Amino acid sequence: MADKVLMKGNEAIAEAAIIAGCRHYFGYPITPQTEIAAYMAKRMPKIGGTFLQAESELAAISMVYGVSSCGYRVMTSSSSPGISLKSEGLSYLAGADLPALVVNVQRGGPGLGGIQPSQSDYFQATRGGGHGDYHMIVLAPASVQEMAELTVKGFELADKYRMTSMILADGTMGQMMEPVALDLKVNPAPEKPWATTGTKLSRKHNIVNSLSLVPEELESQNFARFERYKTVEENETMYEEYMTEDAEIIIAAFGIAARVSKNAINAARREGIKVGLIRPITLWPFPKAPFARAAKTAKAMISVELSMGQMIEDVKLASECRVPVTLCNRAGGMIPSPEQVLEAIRAAAKNGGNK
Repeated sequence: MADKVLMKGNEAIAEAAIIAGCRHYFGYPITPQTEIAAYMAKRMPKIGGTFLQAESELAAISMVYGVSSCGYRVMTSSSSPGISLKSEGLSYLAGADLPALVVNVQRGGPGLGGIQPSQSDYFQATRGGGHGDYHMIVLAPASVQEMAELTVKGFELADKYRMTSMILADGTMGQMMEPVALDLKVNPAPEKPWATTGTKLSRKHNIVNSLSLVPEELESQNFARFERYKTVEENETMYEEYMTEDAEIIIAAFGIAARVSKNAINAARREGIKVGLIRPITLWPFPKAPFARAAKTAKAMISVELSMGQMIEDVKLASECRVPVTLCNRAGGMIPSPEQVLEAIRAAAKNGGNK
């Protein structure tokens, strides 16, 4: 068994990015993800990499665009308002089909909000993040170990499908400390024949661009891009199931909400209530299949969220509205307690699935 190191979630992301071959990081400090930038500032110069604190979030995401177009693994990180500032750049990355890893360690909102954990950027992440027709691969870790593992996975998926991957973590995941094994399996970056590496008179010029002034061409690009997204949906969906085999009530939760929910599920099981958890690990593509299966036998579903209710819409769609889906939530930086989730489970059991 590999030795483990006690690390913050943010630090685990940064070290895992380096292990994955990332040698270029551009960012701007904002709580609760600043440790990622601080870690990169210390480590990158020692390994011949580039750390640059940009003058703004807009500049940072533009630098990501430039480095990615040259074929390198590159990363930026921020927290909720900072990601909003990067949203135009996210759309440009999608329009140019450039791979990159973006980390959002969420804080409460809207607006400047507070520095406490939240999951209220779910819509922003899973519906694209900026203007236009596109998707990002969105990965939601629920432990410091997963913070590291999904960082590597994010780089690999980004390269495989030429699209942006996002780590969507709540502030708790970024700030909490847990033992983490860093013997991470890494697939090296593939050849990128489209990259702007210089022709050396051996090939035609590569052009990386998101501008298309001919409507028919832009339409064709969008259709082709969504065919690729369909492949992602078919092959890259990830989720965890916990005690779902005989469950009559299904909890849907990710990140810290899933950890809280497991405690509530264990307590409910001791009371004889048959309840289980489906934890989406990919928020996009959303794991529709396990919810569709569960909806055939479950009496009710509960979406546990650190928001006013965003993932609940995808849970309803995935379950095809066959069972009632209720919301158990806190917002503004508050976290549902196991007791609150347990009360929601008890209410669902008492109601027998009735709305």
